[in-house]
Amino acid sequence: MNQMPEVKGKVCVTGAAGFLASWLIKRLLSSGYHVIGAVRHPGDEKKVEHLWKLDGAKERLRLGRGDLMIEGSFDEAIMGCVGVFHTASPVLGHHTSDPEAEILKPAIDGTLNVLRSCKRNPALRRVVLTSSSSTVRAREDFDPDVPLDESSWSSVELCEKHKIWYAISKTLAEKAAWEFSENNKINLVTVLPSFVIGPCLPPVLCSTSADVLGLLRGETEKFQWHGRMGYVHIDDVALSHIVVFENENAKGRYLCSSAVLDNNELASILSARYPALPIPKRFEKLDRPYYDFNVSKLKGLGMKFRSIQDMFDDCVESLIQQGHLTSVSTLSS
Repeated sequence: MNQMPEVKGKVCVTGAAGFLASWLIKRLLSSGYHVIGAVRHPGDEKKVEHLWKLDGAKERLRLGRGDLMIEGSFDEAIMGCVGVFHTASPVLGHHTSDPEAEILKPAIDGTLNVLRSCKRNPALRRVVLTSSSSTVRAREDFDPDVPLDESSWSSVELCEKHKIWYAISKTLAEKAAWEFSENNKINLVTVLPSFVIGPCLPPVLCSTSADVLGLLRGETEKFQWHGRMGYVHIDDVALSHIVVFENENAKGRYLCSSAVLDNNELASILSARYPALPIPKRFEKLDRPYYDFNVSKLKGLGMKFRSIQDMFDDCVESLIQQGHLTSVSTLSS
């Protein structure tokens, strides 16, 4: 007989229908929390129906409205919550006609709108903001022999030069969040995931999952652009958010990554593991600086990360179940 989880406090998750938020809600429910999921259109059944299928959803999940660009729209969802997990962010994209309007403004103003609602909630204990490892690694003035840690910040000027709008949006949004939280005495902790791999709970693949599917189908364009990248299992990212929320001693920023690989290292691992898939064995070599991540701060709270093989195995199995890939019959040991 399965033991019921201990019922904990009420928390809010913004962007509730998204890739990460769905996994976070799944983990929060299994941990015994009451969850308020904030979405732009809570009545859109196609976008939220996967959330109602989660264990504990009928008993401890409620959906409310929240729009990043409408100040005060998160007030109702956040009021009375002991914790807020702000995962909502503009969709990742490499090309945009108006980056300031489409990516930068929603990321920065949306984060501040959520924090203003947090400020109005006297029950609030802590806010956990989903940032990104892209706020750390986009810079040129570092020692490649010293792994990057939470003290590093990406260069906005470098990102502007190369039009890396996602990194700019995440960097400026996180800095704005720190400034607002310090000025308004909000207990803020940020989680900085690398490239997130794993099963997609929403029915429509997010941009990162679509990029992975393309790679597994032999399409190289999106991953060729990466050069060198950190990777982390989606469930490890969700668990990391809960770990930093529950640990009273947690403070500041937390890099969240399992391994950092060059494209050719990744291609070698995946093409050997899934020989039936048309995964490229090599990529064009890019002139990108070598870097690694120091994730000892998060590991110090007890986090353990799954391997590259585990995260892609889970991802491939999910893509097969959802009909995006045909069955992969042979995996190397």
